[in-house]
Amino acid sequence: MIRGIASLAAFAFVLSVSHVSAQKKYDVGATDTEIKIGQTNPFSGPASAYATIGKSEAAYIRMINESGGVNGRKISLIQYDDSYSPPKTVEQVRKLVESDEVLTTFQIVGTAPNAAVQKYLNAKKVPQLLAASGSSKFTDPQHFPWSIAFNLSYFVEGRIYGQYIAKNHPDAKIGVLYQNDDLGKDYLSGIKSGLGDKAAKMIVAEASYEVSDPTIDSQIVKIKDAGADLFFNASTTKQAAQAIKKIAELGWKPIHFVDTTATSVGAVLQPAGLEASKGLISIGYIKDPRDPTWKDDLGMKKYIEFMAKYYPDGDKDSSLNTFGYMAAELLIHVLKACGDDLTRENVLRQAMNIKNFRSELALPGIVVNTSPTDYRVNKQLQMMKFNGERWELFGPILEDVGPAL
Repeated sequence: MIRGIASLAAFAFVLSVSHVSAQKKYDVGATDTEIKIGQTNPFSGPASAYATIGKSEAAYIRMINESGGVNGRKISLIQYDDSYSPPKTVEQVRKLVESDEVLTTFQIVGTAPNAAVQKYLNAKKVPQLLAASGSSKFTDPQHFPWSIAFNLSYFVEGRIYGQYIAKNHPDAKIGVLYQNDDLGKDYLSGIKSGLGDKAAKMIVAEASYEVSDPTIDSQIVKIKDAGADLFFNASTTKQAAQAIKKIAELGWKPIHFVDTTATSVGAVLQPAGLEASKGLISIGYIKDPRDPTWKDDLGMKKYIEFMAKYYPDGDKDSSLNTFGYMAAELLIHVLKACGDDLTRENVLRQAMNIKNFRSELALPGIVVNTSPTDYRVNKQLQMMKFNGERWELFGPILEDVGPAL
């Protein structure tokens, strides 16, 4: 009888262990104790202002690891510098996948760097998770199912500006400065879509630039001389600051729209000059640490405490750091949702089935929802204007319900 009970107990234990083992599924990069994540970032080069995004994300992951990790597993974030150079991105991402054997990439920074590795990652079936780009090619599940961006789509953002301008400035003569890559071209296509059949008449000048160009002065002069009285600045940090500064030097006073990738006060507006930046119009979905509206907000307090403890050298007021914080926050949400099924397929599945996720730093009323047919993470936003010190929100929460492309 005793032997029978012992045998039953042993059998039950074996079944229990087998059941637990069956529940755990791992691809390379994941074990009972670790989840390996890979990222490239421009820690040097012409886009190095964005390096702080990766630094804030690394700090956030340190905080998570100190509190026990995700479902008992510590996250190893492997970061390499690609200098915002697509060939370097290709080299470093191959290293992450084939040598470091990461489970997933996360927040590769930049449109051109992400574009350079998109086909490779999709062929390898490695998630290109929460890519730091708003190019529409990263919200295209039909053609690139393993790529999902974090940023608001540049095309969608441009369309919203176009709709706003058509309604509020119907007689404007528009000049567009845009980066000569997917980022700038998506913005240009978007604003034309938003203007509709008025686009050909309202847009009087277009001028592009290369990321490597030392200055964009000639492009600004060209747009001004075309008679534009509304300027749409579809550029990144360095060139956005140059444009704001040059416009002020010329004594030109157009209505000035700047895209969300160039709204950082510390990285763009201060170098350009706060007085010169006064009156800029953009859109946002993230609480601004400079805005006294949020001084008693619990989410903002947690962010300020996080910066003080885990990233004291970082600028707590920078929108690039709040962006990094929010992206890391969503990464943790996705990994927690994976449970013990830490396969690349399940990481992707959880990322494309996010339901009503509310970030601590998102504006009130803004939530994240994704689906297998709509990969857009951020598609709610609010208009804002720079008052010389900080961004001020105005108008209702807007939600883009049009097509992603």
